Amino acid sequence: MKIWCVLLFLSVANLAAQSKTGPAESDWPNYGNDPGGMRYSPLSEINRANVTQLKVAWVFHTGDISDGSDGRKRSGLETTPLMVNGTLYLTTGFNRVIALDPATGKQRWAYDPHIDQKWESGDGLINRGAATWVDPGRAADRACHRRIFEATIDARLIALDAASGTPCADFGKDGQVNLRDVPDFRSGWYHMTSPPAVIDDMVIVGSAIDDNARADMPSGVVRAFDARTGTLRWSWDPIAPNHEDVKSWFTGAANAWSIITVDQQRDLVFVPTGSASPDYYGGLRPGDDKWANSVVALHAKTGKVAWGFQLVHHDLWDYDSAAPPLLATLPHDGKKVPVVIQGNKTGFLYVLDRDTGKPVFPVVERPVPQSDVPGEVTSPTQPFPVAPPALAPQHISADDAWGATPQDRETCRAEIRSLRNEGIFTPPSLKGSLAIPGHVGGMTWSGYTFDPVRNLLFVSTNNYPAKTRVIPRAEFAEASKADDGQYTSQTGAPYGMFRAWLVSPSNHLPCVPPPWGMLTAVDMAEGRIRWQVPLGSFSATAPAGAVNLGGSIATAGGLVFIAGTWDPFIRAFDAESGKEVWKAQLPASGHATPMTYSMNGKQYVVIAASGHAQITEEKQSDAIVAFALP
Repeated sequence: MKIWCVLLFLSVANLAAQSKTGPAESDWPNYGNDPGGMRYSPLSEINRANVTQLKVAWVFHTGDISDGSDGRKRSGLETTPLMVNGTLYLTTGFNRVIALDPATGKQRWAYDPHIDQKWESGDGLINRGAATWVDPGRAADRACHRRIFEATIDARLIALDAASGTPCADFGKDGQVNLRDVPDFRSGWYHMTSPPAVIDDMVIVGSAIDDNARADMPSGVVRAFDARTGTLRWSWDPIAPNHEDVKSWFTGAANAWSIITVDQQRDLVFVPTGSASPDYYGGLRPGDDKWANSVVALHAKTGKVAWGFQLVHHDLWDYDSAAPPLLATLPHDGKKVPVVIQGNKTGFLYVLDRDTGKPVFPVVERPVPQSDVPGEVTSPTQPFPVAPPALAPQHISADDAWGATPQDRETCRAEIRSLRNEGIFTPPSLKGSLAIPGHVGGMTWSGYTFDPVRNLLFVSTNNYPAKTRVIPRAEFAEASKADDGQYTSQTGAPYGMFRAWLVSPSNHLPCVPPPWGMLTAVDMAEGRIRWQVPLGSFSATAPAGAVNLGGSIATAGGLVFIAGTWDPFIRAFDAESGKEVWKAQLPASGHATPMTYSMNGKQYVVIAASGHAQITEEKQSDAIVAFALP
């Protein structure tokens, strides 16, 4: 009897321990952990009671840094590592793939595809991660039983043996597939920065395109390749000529440069698309430009459209659907409803039925300001969700202008008064228009995280307006000599483009009231904001909240982890209240999405910290940093 009691006690204690810490090993097999991208972990060893005890467990330096001074592009480190079968896999800005011991951070192998580091990518040298697939028809002890897939900045799809890092010889040619075979391909304007998606025995890739350089940019085609052989299985082009006079219809892009997610059960692939080219003039691409600026569900076996929902009609603001589609199941009207959650740079969040694409919370078409630029035909309406509310400011008046000093505020007021300013969807103009949100959102590729226990969605947003202007072709060469913002030719269109941040001249802080970066929790059952807090800071003396580029994760420990901020910290927030409960300094700003896993019963939180490839004021590093309880 005593032995039975002891065994019972040990069994209960073991179950209690498992309920606290989860299994001895817990993987992170996709960019967003699950294929639908919730970015939620059931691990709870690290929780609200002990998170303040987190310490650095190990640091790995990739050795891959370019400051852009020698003809190469400037690099960043935006990878979110994968954890599968006791190995951590990550990518670098040079597109090297590295395998690490997850307990120590020691390198097991590295593969170098030898990319052209001078490739003319507007993003710099970055990569957000890899994908993995197990071949069920190949024995576990054979090479390439498990494969690691990477899409490179110079447009190649590479398959590696997960055990050794050796290219899979039966995939494409010597382990590689050339992705440059697309309509209107131009070297440097077409590249890959996000990980592929995997469903069934297919690996699916989009592309990143510098879509404000020209009117006729490369096609934003999405393609599926056989995961074993690299053979093209299908392709889908988000836009094609739909105008009667096809010769006058010039555009490209509408590309899926962000994260693609999948639903294995429904055999669906969910694709977020960006703007058609060029960004700021649409006179050569009349109509809504479907399926640009959309989320589109494709049948995985064929690539045919199951449904699509456009978030911005006839985009003139670079309002990409940059955030990844997130698949969740929500309580709604007494039922459990499978949904797709899709955000946009506008700050709007759309909740769509996963099977039909129809809005779960109502969406209404509302009239918006119309263009006065000759040749432009603005969409008369745009889709406004009734719920949840917009998660970022969408209007600013001159009276609301902010400045650190009275002079700054008066300068900002005068700047706002000089611009066309009718709130969100004010079109670019010849005199200059105010874009709020600006082209970094709202919501960016940072995306959002869903806690299925609390039905809370955690979203990081920016409040960083911009000023935009279109410049007649005859005037563009002279105007673009000014050093006051970004000028892009939009070659092939009758207008070039100018854009710049709306900031005060003395300290370059935004002309709108802070916070300029926020973390928001949205109650997805009710479609309302639960809490909203400032995220990060531009400096120790600046108000709280700054531009952030990098996503969040949530855990069963009641925590939300996020870096992404201008300042070099990773933070943990209480999921229930939004209170910041922990932060740790990083070697540089961590413009990536963290991940978490458990190895031998110990939970780790890992973040890439490098500074941003396009923010030259930030310190650079090459660090992968892991935190754990002591």
